[in-house]
Amino acid sequence: MLFELLNTLLATIKDVLPIAIIIFGFQIFVLRRKIPNLLKVITGFVYVLIGLAFFLYGLEKALFPLGKLMAQQLTAPDFIGIADQAANALGSIDWMAYKWVYLFAFAIGFATTIAEPSLLAVAIKANQVSGGVIGIWGLRVAVALGVAIGIALGTYRIVTGTPLYWYIVAGYIAVIIQTLFAPKVIIALAYDSGGVTTSTVTVPIVAALGLGLASTVPGRNPVIDGFGLIAFASLFPMITVMAYAQLSEWRAKD
Repeated sequence: MLFELLNTLLATIKDVLPIAIIIFGFQIFVLRRKIPNLLKVITGFVYVLIGLAFFLYGLEKALFPLGKLMAQQLTAPDFIGIADQAANALGSIDWMAYKWVYLFAFAIGFATTIAEPSLLAVAIKANQVSGGVIGIWGLRVAVALGVAIGIALGTYRIVTGTPLYWYIVAGYIAVIIQTLFAPKVIIALAYDSGGVTTSTVTVPIVAALGLGLASTVPGRNPVIDGFGLIAFASLFPMITVMAYAQLSEWRAKD
């Protein structure tokens, strides 16, 4: 275990080193200024490296296998009540039989997004620059609901085997329409909210869920059907955040 963790740490150092070179290089050779609190900055980088190494190692050993295991258990024929799995492979899958998969996807999408550090950071900054108009918890819940709905719909797509672009095109049409009517103060933040969700906590679990589900649902290909949940997690928060702003504006008028 220590050997694997050391390899992960070395790989993390290689990945973070270019970032450090760019930051320190610009500070020293372009701005030509000393780095303030150099010892604290270096200590912070060390903490980041150690934290990332432990996080990546934990993903490989726990979160990825757990996501795949949950997908396998939730789609097991004896659990969902499907006796003849071969018949379902021919295209007669009952999408309602996978209701627990959709519920689990919704719950895990909401929980991981609420725990997302990047979302918390954005929510705090949005609250500060808006003078408290944008609530921290309001924004976090709105984004989390969007991710939860998106991932639940994404698992439905995997089960049914319908084309991914149907959902993406329809979703972005909804986003464009909402953009015309949403308060201007929220539009840019709503668009950023989609990217915030694709970060350290949400992506590994969602990716593992999608690949595990596509591997266990009869007739699905992990390469073709397993990916795409991240797209749902990025799209639907834009819809829910603008809807949250529109609802807040409507209530304020009353």
